[in-house]
Amino acid sequence: MLAGLDGSGALLVVDVQRSFGDPAYLAGYGLDDAASDALVTAIDTIAALVEVARNAELPVVWIELASDPQQPWGSSNWLHGGDPTVMSADEPCIVGTPGADWYGVTPLPGDTRVAKKHYSGFHQTDLDARLREEGIDWVIVAGLTTECCVAATATDAMQNGFPVLIATDATAAYDVRIHTNALEQLALSVARLTTTSELAEALQSTRTESERESTHA
Repeated sequence: MLAGLDGSGALLVVDVQRSFGDPAYLAGYGLDDAASDALVTAIDTIAALVEVARNAELPVVWIELASDPQQPWGSSNWLHGGDPTVMSADEPCIVGTPGADWYGVTPLPGDTRVAKKHYSGFHQTDLDARLREEGIDWVIVAGLTTECCVAATATDAMQNGFPVLIATDATAAYDVRIHTNALEQLALSVARLTTTSELAEALQSTRTESERESTHA
């Protein structure tokens, strides 16, 4: 999966927060058993992918929704039938509330963290600049949810010139059909699709080859 990718990569972990991953916060989303199981599995797999990245010495960049309680995202509220001038009671990941906490995964001190107010990790943030400062040439995207913030972040990464890999088992939606359809669309114009196990094997192979070249240099 890494063939043709030169330079350094990073793992972007998107919105794995209580508002999006904790079953206690998802009662209104109507998840069926298949979607619930897929979500639990995806969060476990995201945690495993973080370890894969760390073992391969890839930076892990944590992108988190940080809803400002003083500045409601009116168009989002309107989309769901509410008043665009009023903060929705269901606004996710409000800063200072448990809904904004990471869920099932945890950044380490020194990891790059990027707070966003909308879908894409690149929209009105310094993510692009920070990736370039760290010498990042390509990215792996994982997180929640496939059709929304993962798709928006992956799309902007590609449009900003970063080749994108999406770990299909390290993302999920609240409907398995939507997850599958989102991946199909992303594969057409945004990213190469892979899995956590494929990435682990490819990254280990690349690291072994680099060590071999260093030994013979």
